[in-house]
Amino acid sequence: VTALEKIVSKPGDNATLSCIYRGKLHLKSLLVYWQIVDDQDQCSVVHALISGQDNEKEQCTHFKNRTQLFWDRLEEGNFSLLLLNVSQSDEHTYKCVVLQKSEYTKRIHQADVALSLAASYSQPILRGPIRNNSEEEVTFSCRSDNGYPEPNVYWINKTDNSHLPSKLEITHHANGTYSVLSTLKVKASPNMQIECSIENKILQENLSANYTQQKQSNDSITQSPKNLEKKQRGAQAVGIISIVILIGVLVAVTCWLRSRRLRSSKLVSYTGNE
Repeated sequence: VTALEKIVSKPGDNATLSCIYRGKLHLKSLLVYWQIVDDQDQCSVVHALISGQDNEKEQCTHFKNRTQLFWDRLEEGNFSLLLLNVSQSDEHTYKCVVLQKSEYTKRIHQADVALSLAASYSQPILRGPIRNNSEEEVTFSCRSDNGYPEPNVYWINKTDNSHLPSKLEITHHANGTYSVLSTLKVKASPNMQIECSIENKILQENLSANYTQQKQSNDSITQSPKNLEKKQRGAQAVGIISIVILIGVLVAVTCWLRSRRLRSSKLVSYTGNE
């Protein structure tokens, strides 16, 4: 009975499948085979080491020039396999079988390794609400990039924790990862609380982005972040202009008062001389 080791690798990275034998051995008398357990019809030999030498004759085409043993560790009983540039088609359960030749061939070691691919998605970016042609409906969008495998995307109404129906677009990149763009259309309400959630089951990751709208005095929909930013900039500009005008008025009044005082002092001086 062998324990099943589970490893997770990112698409495009290299993965090491472990196989370590603890005991005395002579490489010349060994046969080491790496095979696929769950789909032997597709490929029976991933890598083979016979009498201390690689044997590529039996190796499946899919793995040609993509597998390596650690030659400086073989005499220590380390028959781990380095699998290069892993992709979706490499997601299998593999087994390492070590056979010893003497009077008869016997198995002295076996190791099973399950390879899964996964990559974390980026923090989702939520945009909206954007008014549609009908003022009763608004649109939200949620985007997340460079993850694997395809995620589960949920829209949640946080006021009652109900799931909301949405549309999903998935883009498959050349490096094997995915990007997702989900669109939600909902009826406008004065107190919306919306959450977009991106779930990666293999990594047990759940990333979310939230939108919360406070009820307005005129019961209107809160403007989109861009519109709010424009309004804030406009308010700041009006404030600055008002301050500049006020300073100008104060300067003018001060100058007028000084001029009046000078006139008064000159008049008093002239009268005294009389």
